[in-house]
Amino acid sequence: MNAFFQRIVRIEWGHCDPAGIVHAPRYFDIFGESTMLLFEQAGLPKKREMLATMPFAGFPMVDVSARFFVPTAYGDDVLVEADAPLFGNSSFTVTHRLSLDGRLCVECVEKRVWTAPDASRPGGLRAERVPDSVRALFI
Repeated sequence: MNAFFQRIVRIEWGHCDPAGIVHAPRYFDIFGESTMLLFEQAGLPKKREMLATMPFAGFPMVDVSARFFVPTAYGDDVLVEADAPLFGNSSFTVTHRLSLDGRLCVECVEKRVWTAPDASRPGGLRAERVPDSVRALFI
């Protein structure tokens, strides 16, 4: 399967536990940033601009799963890949892979919901259909 988005990430000291390997929750930080970069690569502006110019309040995660195969450690340069989102109505699913020297280390599937501000609840969010203009960026 060809990835829609790829980037190299150097594993930093702060990603690691005392044993020097990546603390599992830190992978979710890496994948979360990749999701935002995936949308930028497709043609959307940076999230800050999206929040200022679109009826958009973010895409919080509602489900996540990961499988861990090979540990990575401080100083490793890993390849992080993300597939194009699979869209539902207001939700979308992104599959991520992290590999080192061609070996799959972690696979993650995250489900997120496209949201807009909810005027009926100060500070509240409501799920919205992912705009067709956004969906078209991934065809």
